[in-house]
Amino acid sequence: MTDTRLPLIDMTGVHQGDAASIQRVGAAIREACSESGFFYITNHGVPQAVIDRAMAAAKTFFAYPVETKRQVAVNKRHRGWHALGGALMYEATRPDHKEFFSIGLELPEDDANVLAGEALRGPNQWPAFMPELQKALDDYYAAIAVAGADLLKAVAAGLGIDEDFFTAKYDKRLQRTQMVYYPPHPPMAEADQFGVAPHTDYGCITLLYQDDSGGLQVRELGTNDWIDATPIHGSLVVNVGDLLARWSNDRFRSTLHRVINKSGHERYSIATFYDPTYSAMVDPCDLGVEPDASLYPPVAAGDYILKRIDDSMAYRKKAQ
Repeated sequence: MTDTRLPLIDMTGVHQGDAASIQRVGAAIREACSESGFFYITNHGVPQAVIDRAMAAAKTFFAYPVETKRQVAVNKRHRGWHALGGALMYEATRPDHKEFFSIGLELPEDDANVLAGEALRGPNQWPAFMPELQKALDDYYAAIAVAGADLLKAVAAGLGIDEDFFTAKYDKRLQRTQMVYYPPHPPMAEADQFGVAPHTDYGCITLLYQDDSGGLQVRELGTNDWIDATPIHGSLVVNVGDLLARWSNDRFRSTLHRVINKSGHERYSIATFYDPTYSAMVDPCDLGVEPDASLYPPVAAGDYILKRIDDSMAYRKKAQ
């Protein structure tokens, strides 16, 4: 067994709707999210073959020259390729040392939400120079969404609410899935240079598949030490985002984390931000919190996420 200070949670039985399994996993998630906000899941239901194809596609895509990848440069919908240095986390002094390629829920131009001008909505950008990427990422996107929905049933159980509470909030999910490429950390880099600078995630839950390079670190709440989220084959790393922290009235913790790729070679991961539909209202009172005890006012999920993206992405700052 790999040595880790983060909890390892077995999801067996959750997808099948087994009530005892959902309660068992919910209790484990409640403990993990009240302490570190980070944990691993195994037996999550995403086929390893689907993961392997997506990871292989990531390696192929990022190996293309910059001028080629620029054909699918990120657009206003936050879809496509983000170049090295395009993301600056809040309070960071240097841009992240990474590239990534982002997709979202595939919606046609005549979709009602797209026609209404809802931000971040629409079709994905797929590279003509690599037609096999679409199938590989579409399959991963669909499979990880099932794992996310299963996970939220257990999250609801851990919060003591109906296990189907989140389902209606995800009828047109704002799920973003990103292939991420980290070049080797520059050997003479300054101390404030990171693959990803310390930050918390914006949305509800993040599900991450990482290769065996290492580099992901979590700031442990009890000690303020940075601890390694050591790669565990076949697992997904899960963490609470700021929206779920708000929704839970801070019962679940959104925790600082960072990436420093000191492996000496390229690092690859696939991050999925599994978030509600744009208009879903995030209100602690809907989870049983009394109004006078609520720490946060209601906010539309999409408005909150959009604001955070606008604050951290260079291409959006230029547009503003």
